[in-house]
Amino acid sequence: MTVTTQQAIEQCVLAAVLPGQSQPLSVLGKVLRADSDTCAIELGFPAKSRQREYEQFLQAQLREIGSQASVSVSWKVAAHVSQQKIQNLENVRNIIAVASGKGGVGKSTTSVNLALALAAEGARVGILDADIYGPSLQMMLGVAEGVRPKQYGTHYLLPIEAHGIQSMSMGYLVTEKTPMVWRGPMATGALQQLLYQTYWQDLDYLIVDMPPGTGDIQLTLSQKVPIAGAVVVTTPQDIALLDAKKGIEMFAKVSVPVLGVVENMAVHVCRQCGHHEHIFGQGGAQSIAADYGVKVLGALPLSLQIREQADCGVPVMVAEPNGEAAQLYRGAALAMAAELVTRAATAEAAPQISISDD
Repeated sequence: MTVTTQQAIEQCVLAAVLPGQSQPLSVLGKVLRADSDTCAIELGFPAKSRQREYEQFLQAQLREIGSQASVSVSWKVAAHVSQQKIQNLENVRNIIAVASGKGGVGKSTTSVNLALALAAEGARVGILDADIYGPSLQMMLGVAEGVRPKQYGTHYLLPIEAHGIQSMSMGYLVTEKTPMVWRGPMATGALQQLLYQTYWQDLDYLIVDMPPGTGDIQLTLSQKVPIAGAVVVTTPQDIALLDAKKGIEMFAKVSVPVLGVVENMAVHVCRQCGHHEHIFGQGGAQSIAADYGVKVLGALPLSLQIREQADCGVPVMVAEPNGEAAQLYRGAALAMAAELVTRAATAEAAPQISISDD
């Protein structure tokens, strides 16, 4: 095979924009091998559900330049350095914070299902419940009350595995009736211990389910934890959107890139007649995304099923992995992971947001 032909194959696939993506493959992955028989591609994000589609798409691109090489797509998640220049955790490649400006927008449900979606796509995933005062992870993952993390060595706790992901929460260390009557410094100290003294095991992503608001815990996490990126969860309601803006601006102030916005309760679909109704408003997430130069990663419906399954400890990604809601979470997780790679590859920080008191 001539060098020119090899170069032509590499140039062809690297210039291709994969279905559902906005950046060329040169940003999202690399060519491991290119010859007359085989073209091996390695993505920087997991994509198990789209693997075959990507292979067929790239193979079609090669046919257009006369190449008969077969295409194989794999992935390897790299560690992305946080903008705060804080050293990454030893066994965690990327920490992603899922936040909201206010409570009640479905942030914890989104966090759990995004983590499960990433795992379903082929990544090794953990989730940390950062809500010290109102931990809910134990219930959402269906971990029985009384299950406690086991000690590892002298300083660590082993995370509790549920549905294929590693998890840690204050809810594993207290009973559901124990009130956490702590001042801010005590809560932030406890959270740092949960993060750094949990023996996470070879994670591609650690999803941190942040407490609502922009207070002590959020600020401590943003400044002292190597967060690779953040996702802001909102609903279309004007009040929720107002608080979501504050969340985005908080991350901008502490130099954490916002990977995108997830809109919860975007539309209600009547189970009797199929009528679509935007109960909480329409287009709010798109408006915020346009204002701050971030992406809308996904829009989830107002669904009784999603709520019921979270309450009974079997999230929708586990209960109905091939259902419509699960596919929406998969799409949001893929978009989030791809955006993280894009930010790292293009060496772009968070959107340049100018904040003043004017």
